[in-house]
Amino acid sequence: MKKIILIFAVFIAFVACKNENKETETVTVIPEGNVLAPMSNDVMETAVIYEANIRQYSAEGTFTEFTKDIPQLKQLGVKVIWLMPVFPISETKRKATGGADSKFASEFPEEEQAKYLGSYYAVTDFTKINPEFGTKDDFRTLVKTAHDNGIYVILDWVPNHTGWDHEWLKTNPEYYTQNDKGEVIHPEGTDWTDVADLNYDNQEMRNEMIEDMSYWITEEGVDGFRCDVAGSVPLDFWQQAVPALRAQKDIFMLAEAWEPELLKGDLFDMAYAWDGHHLMNALAKGEKSLEDYNAYLEKISKDYEADDILMNFVTNHDENSWNGTIKERMGDAAELMTALTFTMKGMPLIYSGQEYDLSHRLKFFEKDSISHNKGRTFEILEKLGKLKNTNPALNGGKNPASYTPLESEKDILMFERSKDGNTILFVGNFSEESNKVLIPNGTYIDYLADKKNEANDDAVSIQAWDFKILIKQ
Repeated sequence: MKKIILIFAVFIAFVACKNENKETETVTVIPEGNVLAPMSNDVMETAVIYEANIRQYSAEGTFTEFTKDIPQLKQLGVKVIWLMPVFPISETKRKATGGADSKFASEFPEEEQAKYLGSYYAVTDFTKINPEFGTKDDFRTLVKTAHDNGIYVILDWVPNHTGWDHEWLKTNPEYYTQNDKGEVIHPEGTDWTDVADLNYDNQEMRNEMIEDMSYWITEEGVDGFRCDVAGSVPLDFWQQAVPALRAQKDIFMLAEAWEPELLKGDLFDMAYAWDGHHLMNALAKGEKSLEDYNAYLEKISKDYEADDILMNFVTNHDENSWNGTIKERMGDAAELMTALTFTMKGMPLIYSGQEYDLSHRLKFFEKDSISHNKGRTFEILEKLGKLKNTNPALNGGKNPASYTPLESEKDILMFERSKDGNTILFVGNFSEESNKVLIPNGTYIDYLADKKNEANDDAVSIQAWDFKILIKQ
């Protein structure tokens, strides 16, 4: 029988209804030295988040290989590691290809089937570890190493569906959406045929979902969740689940969604800046202008509350695998757009391989890997991360630095961010032509060049798709 989880002053106990075939382990005692101060608003102000694709991060594709590089992530200003799903993947209806013409692994010759590892998002059991990545002890070592380096760990949670091998399909088919014939179906309106759609009208399923999430907080020491397609799950589930989880520990909650209502009250801390991402792609291709960028900022200021956080990104696992590398989508503007994600309001994301100039689309259902050759991007990200961590003028959390747009020449974006007596000036050339920019009078440190500059009504040259970050003295 599952244990009862006590939710102090918020929810009464969730009582398990049945015996389940879960790992029979004693409660993990987090070792001394693995204690990290709880997630706080201060951390969110200065954080960089890193999406870890364990399968593709190394040739081995293991927790152990990734763990070795955690101290290096600290160099990049990373304060939150988001682990893509770490759970076992269903074999039934395991996908081998994606898109409208997707195929299952079983459709290929038997000798080829083993190479198709399936989607991380087709979960077999929410409390076990994918043996492809290692053991639960390897996972615990990863979490401990992150905590020892002052970095929080959040799990990619998949609340909308499960893989077709999940035990609930055998024991509790009522947990799933069914058609008129009583057959469990995949999520309607999608090509996600490798997963079964969960039925949120069923309260027992909700309780079990919260219980499984709680396991990772109370027994494995994780610091929160990135929730897959959070907007496709009923809002009232999050209103039920998130307070229950927060009652156990101060956690960080990221919604893979844009809906402002998910950030209301004490629900999710951060949502995706999807519109901002698509806009950056369009700006890089010359399909949108800075007028569109200003309109975007005006729109989000109306749609979201002042303490809502948006995650800014130039790539992630979906964008890289399905829509192209940063270079494919952004070309010569890639570095400028990356700098913008660090200097605008919100929290910047680094995706596995981005720091190493990832130049190919990572396979989604098969083994692949990234190179680990440090180049210019690692250097830029390290400098941007340090500035984000240390200068209040780039605070982007629940109490962000102010944002003041400044008038400038056509195709030039210039703005100031200020907080607690600190001011940073960002200047970016969003065009294929070099330009001259009149910088407001004052004394500045050109951050990337590490030079002191005096601006006295002199026009400064700025190359195509180039940018400057000036720290006001």
